[in-house]
Parts: sequence; structure tokens; C-alpha cells
Amino acid sequence: MPMRHRALGRSGLRVSEIAYGSWYSTTEKSAADVARAALDAGITTIDTADVYGATRAEAVLGQVLKTVRRDSVEICTKAGAPVGGGANARGLSRKHVMESVHASLKRLGTDYIDLYQAHRFDARTPLEETLRAFDDLIRQGKILYIGVSEWTADQIGAALELAQGRGLDRIVANQPQYNMLWRVIEAEVAPLCAREGVGQLAWSPLAQGLLTGKYRPGEAPPTGSRAAGHARSQIADGALADDVLSRVALLAPLAQEAGLTLPQLAVAWVLHQPNVSAAIVGATRPDQITETAAASGVELDDDLLKRIDEILDPVIERDPAKTPAHPTSYGR
Repeated sequence: MPMRHRALGRSGLRVSEIAYGSWYSTTEKSAADVARAALDAGITTIDTADVYGATRAEAVLGQVLKTVRRDSVEICTKAGAPVGGGANARGLSRKHVMESVHASLKRLGTDYIDLYQAHRFDARTPLEETLRAFDDLIRQGKILYIGVSEWTADQIGAALELAQGRGLDRIVANQPQYNMLWRVIEAEVAPLCAREGVGQLAWSPLAQGLLTGKYRPGEAPPTGSRAAGHARSQIADGALADDVLSRVALLAPLAQEAGLTLPQLAVAWVLHQPNVSAAIVGATRPDQITETAAASGVELDDDLLKRIDEILDPVIERDPAKTPAHPTSYGR
């Protein structure tokens, strides 16, 4: 089935339902191989950040994207996370935003970025300063649209109100963690974004690998998996508990009934949710990105969705206070 595309919120930008998330944590060759596989699978939307792979993720993508027409892809990157040294090497000040976008453009080998995102909220910088810097970059043609990642509903609402009052370009996208197990945006963020036309670019639709079925209750994480390596700390506390893993295992027969793999079911579930423009998937091998890309266009019936909720309900996280922007905003 050909890759489908959706509008990014109420903007005119269309993105592929499956976006490739280039969190570069392997070798440069494998990262490049996965990126090429994503393009071969029909994925046109590429998400990265200046901090991924200590800036190398953008550089690897820049080399890969030399082989495609620039107007055939949508490049999304971010600024705000600490990069380099110095007092201004983090956050969303005009200085850091301007320096970051020029460095990203150079690494990516392009003269514009389709979607430029604020990588977490910056409590140290006046919101108007950040939005005006973004607006200036749009006027200069260096970025086309602006978005945020893991902002709370209050933070997104404040940015939209300020942009409206000052005549600035407004946010069109939010990038939250969102999957069958992690639904913290549903109470506050998603309803606000739906009303305001802000599309969700959902990251971690596989819950850091928990929804692939590779982690089994009562067994040690497989060698080479995220939970077995240095990235284990990125997996939510309690996520590897037997109760969670046992319930995830019960999803496998449901996926089989639907003619899907468990990763495909997890990605299709995210794409079924209102206000989601794309699901961002990463991979360490080309075959993984090819598999998840096949979830584009998959329809899930109401009975299947109900059974998924019945199985997972006791272990689903819904507390909006768990939005990372609450405890980890810059300067807090």
C-alpha cells in the first residue's frame, strides 16, 4: 500500500503518516542505511534534532538527502537542547535559536527547514522573544513552519494567544510522546490542539520498544535491546514490570487476527487517534523501518480498539502532569 499523507494540523503542509525519527545512536553507516530504507518505503517526513547523535544525526541525514529532490521531503528539526558550551548554548533565546538554525542548515545541507521545533519549553526566556525569533526566520525563508515538542497545554495556549495578539506566525505542530501505554496528552494537550489546529507528531509509538513484544515477563531484556543497554534509563519507571509486559503480550493475538505484526498494530493505533498527523518511528535496522512503514493506511475497527483498551487499561498512564515539560523545562 502506498504511503499516505496527512495535513499537519490546519496548516497547508502535508506529511507522511509515518515519519522517520533519526535518533542517531548506532553507527553512521547503519543510520544512513535506515534513512535510505525509510525513503524507499515512501516516508517523506524526516524528524531529527541538533542534539541527536551529538549533532551527527543531522550531518548523516544531510549526506543521505543529497540523493533526493529537496522538494520531495519534509525536514523537521529542533533547537533548544544543550549543544556545545557556554552560557547561551541551550534554551530558546534569540541568540541560541539563530545560531542553532544556521548550524542545522549547514549540517543538513539545505537552505530551509520545513518544520522548526522548540525542543521543550524554556522558562528562562520570554516567550515573545522565542516566537519573534521563529517569526523572523520564517520571514527570512530559513524555516517554513514552527512547532514545539512536549509543551503543556498551558504553554501551547500561551504561545498561540501571544502569536495572535502580536501578528506572529503560530505553532502548527506539537511533538509529544504518545502510544497505547502513554496517553498523557489526551486530557489537556490533545483537546486544545484539536481546537486550535495544531497537529500531533507522535514520538515513541512503540513505547521505547515495549510494544514490539520483544520484552517478555520473567525474562531478561534481549541482548542488544534498548532495555539491555545504556538507554535503559530512558524507559519509564515500572514499564518493564511483569504486569505491563504480560498485558502487552496479550496484544499479539489481536495483531495476528488483524493481519499485522505487533509493531504495526501499535503504530496503526496511534494513527487512528484524533489530531495525530504522523507517527514518528525510529529503527536500528532497515527491515524495522520497512515493517512499521507498512502501518500507513491500516484501518482498525471499533471492536479491536475496545479489546486493546480492556487489556491495557490498568497499566495505561494518563496523568497530564507527567508531560515532560512539567519537570524538565529549561531553567527549572
